[in-house]
Amino acid sequence: DDAPVRAAAPAAGPPPRLARKPSSYRLQPVAGYGAPHAAPAHVPVRHEPFLRMSGRGNTMVLTFDDGPDPRYTPHILDTLAEYDVRATFFVCGEMADWNRDLLARMSDEGHVVGNHTWSHPLLTKMTRGQIRSEMERTSDVIEDAYGERPQWFRAPYGAWNRATFQLGSELGMEPLAWTVDTLDWDTPGVRHIVNAVEDGAAPGIVVLSHDAGGDRTQSVKALREYLPHLLDSGYHMTLPRRRTTT
Repeated sequence: DDAPVRAAAPAAGPPPRLARKPSSYRLQPVAGYGAPHAAPAHVPVRHEPFLRMSGRGNTMVLTFDDGPDPRYTPHILDTLAEYDVRATFFVCGEMADWNRDLLARMSDEGHVVGNHTWSHPLLTKMTRGQIRSEMERTSDVIEDAYGERPQWFRAPYGAWNRATFQLGSELGMEPLAWTVDTLDWDTPGVRHIVNAVEDGAAPGIVVLSHDAGGDRTQSVKALREYLPHLLDSGYHMTLPRRRTTT
C-alpha cells in the first residue's frame, strides 16, 4: 500500500494560470539576514506519486490545495478543530507569504503543510531552474511561518515529470497525489462534493479539496456536512506518514 502507484484519472484542477510577476511595491528579502534554513532530509527519488496511504483501520487523509485564503481557510480550520481532526494543506507560496498567520495556526493545531509551488504553474512546461525556484521559495516561506520545512509536495494539476520527482527529492519532499477528486475547483455544488467524498470513502484514500483558487464556499459547506458523517461511520482522519526506505 505504501508503494507509489500510477494515477488512474486525468489531472484535476482548472486550466493553468500564468505565473504572476512580483508586484513592484512588494519588498524583497535581503540576503544574509535571518536564521539559515535547515538542510532538507534525504528522500528517495520516486517515479510516481503516492495516491493513497496505508494505516490501521478505516483511515482517510483529507487534503486542501491552493491556500491559504483568509476568506475560506479559517472556516475549514474551525470545522476541523470542532471535530478534532487533522488535515494536510498544500499551500502556494504567494498565498502563504501573505497569510503566514494561517500557517502558524495550522502548525499550532497539528495540521501538515505541504508544498504546492509558488504560483501554481504547469511544471511540465518549465525548466529545471524554474521548477526548483517555485519549490524552494515556497519551502522557505513554509519554514519561516510554519516552523519546519515541508515533507510533502504536490504538483499543480497533478502534472508530474522526472524533474519534479528529482527536485522534490533534493528538497526533502515526498510526492503525494490523491485517490478521490471532489471536483470542488469547478464548483459543482455542495451535494456533488459531499457525494464524491462519501461514495469514495475507503481505507487509505486521499481526498482532494481546495481552500483557495476561487470561490470555495461550497467546499467549506461540504466539509461541514461530510466530516461528521464519515466520523459517525467509523472513519478516522489521519496525516500522511513518510517511509524511510525505497
